[in-house]
Amino acid sequence: MATHLKNDATQLTGRVINIQHFCINDGPGIRTNVFLKGCSNRCKWCCNPESIRFKPELAYNINKCIGVKECGRCLKPPTPEGAFYVLDGPDDRVRVNWDMASECGEETASVCPTGALYMFGHEMTVEEVLAEVEQDQSVYIESGGGITLSGGECTLQPQFAAALLEEAHHRGINTAIETAGNAPWEKFRQVVEHADVVLHDHKVMDHERHTRWVGTDNSKIKANFKRAYEEFPDKTFIARTAVIPGVNDDEEHIRSVLEFIKPYKNVIDYQLLPYHRYGEGKYGFLGRVYELKDFPYVPDETMQRLRAIIDEAFGRSATTPGQASPQDKSRGSTLQMEGAA
Repeated sequence: MATHLKNDATQLTGRVINIQHFCINDGPGIRTNVFLKGCSNRCKWCCNPESIRFKPELAYNINKCIGVKECGRCLKPPTPEGAFYVLDGPDDRVRVNWDMASECGEETASVCPTGALYMFGHEMTVEEVLAEVEQDQSVYIESGGGITLSGGECTLQPQFAAALLEEAHHRGINTAIETAGNAPWEKFRQVVEHADVVLHDHKVMDHERHTRWVGTDNSKIKANFKRAYEEFPDKTFIARTAVIPGVNDDEEHIRSVLEFIKPYKNVIDYQLLPYHRYGEGKYGFLGRVYELKDFPYVPDETMQRLRAIIDEAFGRSATTPGQASPQDKSRGSTLQMEGAA
């Protein structure tokens, strides 16, 4: 297919974690989600920990290891000495010294015949991504779907993300992004400009709570969203909150978000996604600890009560008690993106 970008920008590369097909809650219709690497937030409930760091990183699934008696290739060069070891006892599966293995890359992962070692993140060109996205073109036509860029924080790869969305437009594909807004305005704007739909997170409105749970100041985030609402009146914005028990599962947060978005007619909805722990296993694959493993799920009654506040603000009928909303059924499809393992 002929390209449309100047200077053959279809050959621009970005760091991609995963391309996920047939997603139904990440923009209109059925969509293909492209997850980019790198994030400026540090949400304690993050279910895509492999998306946080910008560089590709090694992961290890011990359940796929067949042990050193059958294999042991990862204990030999080119793997750095001491990066992997075996415990005394009958279990001869390797363990990882994460301090030493953190610099291991594709060369190390490639020696594993079972895929127990693998990489999160790899370089792809705009053309390579769109070649996979276009496989679902007929689905987009029938459902009104398209491509959605997620992450991580997709606006932190602005040249790649903008080129990807621009070329998707030229190929007749609807575009959407999922963003937490924590990026310099010029980078943020560069990507938003090419998105038909902007799904954006209002995680915690209170400054102190945002810093505690998200790890960053939220003043730039609020400023970016407000400026985007004003500079792009013809774009569709959908606000969202992943509801975390004890963090933002209260009326004060919901009403604060509504107060922030209601002056803008291009913010057409506010969606709530219930907390889950679907990504917890990936922390172990990366040698990290998931801090919220003991957190409870949000009761359905709480979700219904909070959604009723939103329904009233948008002048629509509330969800019937006991009836699952689309968000309940999906448990938040973007938030539950499963990794390579």
